[in-house]
Amino acid sequence: MTNTATFSAVTLQVFRSADLKVTHGANLGDPLSFASELVPEDTYELATHADLQRLALRADAGATFRIAPQTMTGLPGALIHLDSALTLMSPDGQMTEVIVLVEVDDAGDVTEIYGLPLSPLVPRVPYTLVGIDRDGARAKLAQIACVSFTGGTQITMASGEQRSVEALRAGDRVLTRDDGPQPLRWIGRTTVRAVGEMAPILLTRGTLHNAADLLVSPEHRLFIYQRSDALGAGRAEILVRARHLVNGTSVIRREGGYIDYFQLLFDSHHIIYAEGIAAETMLVDTITRAALPADLAAKLAQTLPGHESRPHLSFEVQEGLLQSPDAVERLRLSSTR
Repeated sequence: MTNTATFSAVTLQVFRSADLKVTHGANLGDPLSFASELVPEDTYELATHADLQRLALRADAGATFRIAPQTMTGLPGALIHLDSALTLMSPDGQMTEVIVLVEVDDAGDVTEIYGLPLSPLVPRVPYTLVGIDRDGARAKLAQIACVSFTGGTQITMASGEQRSVEALRAGDRVLTRDDGPQPLRWIGRTTVRAVGEMAPILLTRGTLHNAADLLVSPEHRLFIYQRSDALGAGRAEILVRARHLVNGTSVIRREGGYIDYFQLLFDSHHIIYAEGIAAETMLVDTITRAALPADLAAKLAQTLPGHESRPHLSFEVQEGLLQSPDAVERLRLSSTR
């Protein structure tokens, strides 16, 4: 595969600041703002006709974020500051976290503020601001952006053995599509509520020739080799994000309860086999690095050239090519096992 300097991107479902306003408290009538202007105990409500907008965010050079070209809201290329993570409490005691992102122009002036809910917000429900975390937003965003397998997923080892992801250990040799057996450097595990942005995507058995049901994080990309170009992507080898395959029948978002997510890190970004089909491993970049333990992130900063080169990203198919109701079936029929 040819290396590329393409930056990775993540699609976030956000509300604009005006969609979430204070209905009781010190900032009465004000829209969602950044941490320094927020007042604990203020009550917010989501506008009745508020719609989630798709904000495409890419990891830029250094430690910055910019709006990606494929965004549906915001100005492509604009700088995004990750401001804070808010905790809102509904009248029944349920907690909802919202990540605050701030878009600025070339002069550094704020042009828009976005709220990224990690679980669903409901219109006309009063949400009281009970927590403002200025330090944890980056780690929470990393959890969304990380590609993760769920407990029970069978991974193909170098020997051909099928082993559940939770039984893997650092140093185990896993079969990769392009580079043969490779040792695992690190395995992460996160337990989260399976709601909103954190709810996994289920590909039912056989959907893309998978040997069993495959449950992955929404941003997880699957590698597909097509005998014919079923989507008009212009190439046989493609990557597709799990969230873009949801069709309500063979591919669904499974919400409810809690889910264990496992991140598999190698020295390079690889394609491995899960339930018999090809899927990517964790890619370390500006967005996802915060998911690593601090000591490991610092140690790996200079030793993962296979992540910096991002060899597979040019194969990704954008969501627009997956909009037809039969897109998944066409991929299944055109692909090889």
